Amino acid sequence: MPVVVQKYGGSSVADAGKIRKVAEKVAARRRSGSELCVVVSAMGDTTDELLALAKQVSATPPRRELDMLLSAGERISMALLSMALQEQGVAAISFTGSQSGIITTDAHSAARILEVRPHRVRAELEAGKVVIVAGYQGVSRGKEVTTLGRGGSDTTAVALAAALGADCEIYSDVAGVFTADPRLVPEARRLDELSYEEMQELAQAGAKVLNAQAVEFAREKGIAIHARSTFGPGEETVVRGGSHPERIAGVAVQRELALLAFPAERLGAVLGELERHGVEAAELAQPGAEAGLALPLENVHGWPVLRDRLRAAVPDLRVADEGLGAISVVGTGLGAGHRVLREVTAALAALGAPPRALFTSALRVTACCDARALSEAARDLHARLLG
Repeated sequence: MPVVVQKYGGSSVADAGKIRKVAEKVAARRRSGSELCVVVSAMGDTTDELLALAKQVSATPPRRELDMLLSAGERISMALLSMALQEQGVAAISFTGSQSGIITTDAHSAARILEVRPHRVRAELEAGKVVIVAGYQGVSRGKEVTTLGRGGSDTTAVALAAALGADCEIYSDVAGVFTADPRLVPEARRLDELSYEEMQELAQAGAKVLNAQAVEFAREKGIAIHARSTFGPGEETVVRGGSHPERIAGVAVQRELALLAFPAERLGAVLGELERHGVEAAELAQPGAEAGLALPLENVHGWPVLRDRLRAAVPDLRVADEGLGAISVVGTGLGAGHRVLREVTAALAALGAPPRALFTSALRVTACCDARALSEAARDLHARLLG
């Protein structure tokens, strides 16, 4: 039978009723003749709630202990879904990331998958069971529990699909990838297909449908990703290799951003401090004597401490981290002209939120600005460029 890896996000398993509905969907697919490995995220806002709980007992929780705590969310989901499937008469078993053979680096809260040894997963599939895997987590070669960062369950699913030679289906509360977040831009349209490069740029720019590391992994392994709605119509966006004619693929926004500026010769010191804290910069510009860096704070645990360490390491570092966000336009051929850059600048200026910093690449134009302007800017730019 063909093997399929499915991943269900937190909104899809947010409560017991939704878990039962997912179990019904999985059971029907199993009975149709597919071997299924199902990766699950934590229920609803569980990860945020656990993180808030940690900060009630420690202003700067150790990242190792955070991994031990946050990885519990996915374990709850996997066990409940396995129970729901068995209640429906479908043989199922749940595994943690380590039990599934997800081997990672030792960077707590931002680990990367090194390899997958799916021996137990494959054995249970061959025994006729649906295998439920806790996403977002793995184990280092030093036997430490690790987590993969926000959206890491996508990476778990893609990595397992590559190891099992399986198709990969990512289910969430939207029917694929849209030209903008439909909650911000009602006119946004679903894209039938995206290249790996376009999807990775959208993900890095803040689009939540797929995780950037997962797309990178899929590109390396040649795995096509089918992004679908859990309970909606059978529409999808397929992310695979191949190029597209010049086009604007979408507009994405990102909130909770820090903007760093420092002498270019201090770049090594700044990046070293970020690396020691397990943090990667999203954008980096080094046009001359001064370097600029944009840092998404969503996955940075203990930002005040890191900020103090950065200032100690680089005394002339300047930090802006109050109410900043970023808006990005992604598409092929953006580096061939300045039209998109002009439109982004004009849209923000019209809203009284001129760019604080600009970052450009062949596939993306990103402007850091007042986060309060992001929603309206997204609607304006979508109308200008994709209307």
